[in-house]
Amino acid sequence: MELTTKISKGEKYYVARCPELRVTTQGKTMSEARKNLKEAIELHFESVIDYLVQKGRVKLNIPA
Repeated sequence: MELTTKISKGEKYYVARCPELRVTTQGKTMSEARKNLKEAIELHFESVIDYLVQKGRVKLNIPA
């Protein structure tokens, strides 16, 4: 899966966005903004999976 990422310089911080997921974060440096965006996207996907499991739309078969 490929996602678009956009990083721009704000007044004080770099702003990092993933428009497809509507995820936005920031960092003091471009590198920090990129790292924070990666983490925010991972957390977004984790929360989506948790939601789908709770609603019974995804079933996880995890061996004991």
